[in-house]
Formats: sequence, structure tokens, C-alpha cells
Amino acid sequence: MLFGSAFFAIPGLGPVLVAGPLVAWIVGGLEGAAVVGGLGAIGAGIYGMGIPKDSVVEYELALKTDKFLLLVHDKASEVEKARKIIANTRPINVTLHDPEAVEAVAR
Repeated sequence: MLFGSAFFAIPGLGPVLVAGPLVAWIVGGLEGAAVVGGLGAIGAGIYGMGIPKDSVVEYELALKTDKFLLLVHDKASEVEKARKIIANTRPINVTLHDPEAVEAVAR
């Protein structure tokens, strides 16, 4: 389920609709420090989830070039189910990040 949603107007990126727990991570990134190591608000939120910085930079660039970014954050079985569904849509890229690394950052 998607709890909460937000609409952000981000300079250089434009309008962005965010739903689910990523909203809290983005707002936390905006409240704590303006940016994390050169990352924008979206990047800081994604980085706060435990995604490696090099991947975050790639995702921010994709968003700036009018691509979509879909993040799935759930139990491994649900993530695998989502990966299979997404794979059928011929995505440009599907990346699974180490859940233990993500969990360590969340603590």
C-alpha cells in the first residue's frame, strides 16, 4: 500500500509525484541538510533508503532526462514479485540492491 503522497516542484527536475515511504525520506533529507554530498532532495531521500551513491546519481540523471523511476521497498518475496511484473514491461534497467545494506542504513 502507498501511505501518503506528495507533489514536489524541484528546480532542474520539475514536478515530481512521490508516494509511500519515500516521501518521509525526501522530507527528512530536506529538513536535515539541504543535500547529501551534492545530491538533490530526491537523491538524498533515495540515499537515505540505503541505495549506493553511484546508483543514486544514475537515478537522478534518469529523472532529469524525463525517465521514470520506480522503487519497490518491501519483503524479499514481494520485491521479487514486483521484479517479475516489471521485467515484462521491457524496462531500461532493473536493479536489486542488497536488502541488508538498506536495512543497516534504516537503523
